Formats: sequence, structure tokens, C-alpha cells
Amino acid sequence: MQRLYDFLRNHPTWVDGFWATVLLGLSLVSGQVDPEGMGTDRPLLILPVVLLLCVVVALRRRMPEKMLVLAAVVGVAQLVLDVYTTPANFAMLLIVYTAAADGARWASRLALIGGLCAAPLAQIRWPATDSSLLGDIAVAVFQTVPFALAWVLGDSMRTRRAYLAQLEERAARLEKEREAQAKVAVAAERARIARELHDVVAHNVSVMVVQADGAAYVLDAAPDQAKKALETISSTGRQALAEMRRLLGVLRTGEHQESGEYVPQPDVQQIEELVEQCRGSGLPVDFRIEGTPRPLPSGVELTAYRIVQEALTNTRKHGGPNAGASVRLVYFDDGLGLLVEDDGKGAPHELYEEGGVDGQGHGLIGMRERVGMVGGTLDAGPRPGGGFRISALLPLKPAH
Repeated sequence: MQRLYDFLRNHPTWVDGFWATVLLGLSLVSGQVDPEGMGTDRPLLILPVVLLLCVVVALRRRMPEKMLVLAAVVGVAQLVLDVYTTPANFAMLLIVYTAAADGARWASRLALIGGLCAAPLAQIRWPATDSSLLGDIAVAVFQTVPFALAWVLGDSMRTRRAYLAQLEERAARLEKEREAQAKVAVAAERARIARELHDVVAHNVSVMVVQADGAAYVLDAAPDQAKKALETISSTGRQALAEMRRLLGVLRTGEHQESGEYVPQPDVQQIEELVEQCRGSGLPVDFRIEGTPRPLPSGVELTAYRIVQEALTNTRKHGGPNAGASVRLVYFDDGLGLLVEDDGKGAPHELYEEGGVDGQGHGLIGMRERVGMVGGTLDAGPRPGGGFRISALLPLKPAH
């Protein structure tokens, strides 16, 4: 049954052709095509009129405007040539509905006007015998009602289809927007994970490289210092592995796990441990806190930690062998200030102005992205008198 319904729905012209054939049969069976029953002196015109009206029914959905014009011409010809109405004139109702539902706007208006005029004109052309004027008017009004209803139904169908099409378009647009938002979210998450990986790997690996170089240099002359350097390498490597396991845990579950092998997000309190680790790797760091320490939003604390971590990593990479650094945390009423400076030779110009060349400079890009996510400001560049300076202000209120 469903297959039959789908077939009929996909082949409307076949359906209309079937009903046109039925209409032709009814006109022939009713005897209206019999010349003796027509009361007209032009019986040869009846059959062409019936055939043309059946063509209107058969092709009404394929060519609604053309079939409406054809029906109008046939109707006018019936009036002029005195060809009385037949069952085939039911095609007038169908084409009025079809023009209102599927035709152009001008065709819909023409169908309404023609439908309202058809019954009165027919009543005037073929008035009923032994009927008063009021009776003729009543009959004309009664016969006009089906045409008006046909047009109203057709116009309602047009409005319903337009509404459904609008809903489908809106649903498709929303689906595309959801897909776009999902892609943006995936890209943002990938960028966040890339920043985390960069901060973890760059900092810890730089510490391990420095310690390994130092251990190799003093291995024979000072075995105790070499042993201490190797212990630092071991602890730094474990810390890097713990951080990377945490990131893998986020990727697997989508949540930060604070139990088992995953560690919590670093915060401001761990900056002091970070400074001690840098001191242990041979980088002199002066660390100070100004203002009254207090709990901060987790996003601000993580951003502050990563900025200090990346800044000290850059000092080790670009500051030279004798560079020293200073770290200042300033608690304001409405935010947290960070100032990281070193007295080394500073970073190359293109790293902090152009965002990096040949794959370099991603640390400063990550800093700016992190600060922008919490609605803060970042200033990075050479320090007067030599060295490099990174200054950031992180507000307590999230960015909107």
C-alpha cells in the first residue's frame, strides 16, 4: 500500500490523466455530448470543448498557468458559441484550486476572478425557465460558493507549503550552524590542548636539556653535582609524564580527573614550586608576591601559571648562560598582575612581533590566546637596558 501511495505521489500527471479519463467517460455517459440533448445548433463543438477541459485536468499540475488560460478560453467559447455546461466543466473548479495552490501570483488572482464570474455569467447566458430574478441570483450565488472554496483551499495549501518550506530551511540552517559551532569547538579544544602540550613539553624538556648538559660537563669533576642533575632530570621527566597523562585523561573522558594517575590543573600556588625548579636547574629567579593572596578563578590561575612557566622557559632558551629572571605577582582588587623579566640577551625580534618563524614563537602566541580567553591584556617585548619583559593583567571577571 505504501508503495502504491509513493508511486501516485511521484507521478501526479498519471493520477490527473486517470481522473481526466473518468471525467470524459462521465460526460459521454451522461448524454450531454448527444447533439439531440444539447439544445444547440452547433453540436460538433461539444466534443472539442469536453476534450479540452479533460486536457486541463490531465495537465493542471504540470502547467497550471497555461491550463488556466486554456480553461478560461474554453469557458468564454462556451458562452459565445452557446455550448451548454457538461460534467467536464468540473475542470473549472480543479484548475481554480491548482492555480491558487501551485500557479504564479497572477494566475492565482486570475483564477479567483474567473471563478467568481463563472457562475453569474453562466446563469445569465442560460437562465432557468420559470424562475424569478431573485431565484436566478440565489442560484448564481450558490454556484459561486464552490469556486470560492476551491480558491481558498488552494491558497491555504500554498501558504502551508511555504510555511513548511520555511521550517525546513530554518532546520537546515540550524543544522549547519550546529555543525559550524561543533567545528569551532573542536578547533578551540585542539588549540587548547596544543597550548597545554607546548607548555608542558617546552618547559620540562628545556629543564632536562639544561640539566643533562650540566651533568655531562661535571660528570668526572663533580660526580655529586652530576648525580643531583640526573635526579632533577628524573623528577622533571616524571612531572612531564604526569601532565601529559592528565591531558590524555581529558581527551578520553572530557573531564579533569584528580584521582589515580591524573594530576589537577596547576594554579598560582604552584608558581613557587616552578620557580624552585628553575633555580634548581641553574637559573637565578627572584620571586615576590605583592598584595594579599586569595583564591582566584581556575582559568585565571591556570593562565597565570602557564605565563610564568613559558616566560621562564624562554629565558632559559634565549637569555644566555648568565641570565637571571624575576617574577612578580601583584594581587589587585579586580585582578592579578604578572611581571616576568630577565637580564639576558632577549628573544629575537621576529619571535614576539611576527608570532614566530619556521615553527618558532608558539609560546608567545599561546600566552596571548590564554590571556584573551580570560579577558586580560598581555605585553611582551625587550626590556629597557637589555633582556626581555612579559607583563600581563588578568581580570577576575570572565570575558563576555
